[in-house]
Amino acid sequence: MAQLLVSQLIDAPVDAVWPWIADLTKHAQWSPKPFAANLTSGENGAVGSKYSSVGHVPPADKNHKNEVEITQVVPNSKFVFRAHDENGYFVNMFTLEPAGSGTKVTFQHDFPKMVGMGRILVPLLLPIVGKKDAMVRLGLLKDKAEGK
Repeated sequence: MAQLLVSQLIDAPVDAVWPWIADLTKHAQWSPKPFAANLTSGENGAVGSKYSSVGHVPPADKNHKNEVEITQVVPNSKFVFRAHDENGYFVNMFTLEPAGSGTKVTFQHDFPKMVGMGRILVPLLLPIVGKKDAMVRLGLLKDKAEGK
């Protein structure tokens, strides 16, 4: 199983960062590539709520579809969801920690055991493309949360 782990310090309190993370429909506003998440059942931001999403998956899938479910919510602290496609379940976890007057956001992305070309490409692309994209994404989150 492959894993991506990145962190970003944001000069805003946790309660200013949390709404950007806990509302999956807002993730498109801080995605470096086109992305959309639409609520299909449940209440936005609540455990058990389901979404359909479409986004970019490197290297060239610009309309990749996932079925998403929120699996854990600890307000102002942890937000976990899993996305399912033909490869299996991908777990996405955001943790927020107070850091002085700001917030440390850590993003962890766990991949299922990949098959076919994914088994070869994910370990090669994740440290290069995946990490860069995740850092850009958290940078855009930082801008939003800081009101830039």
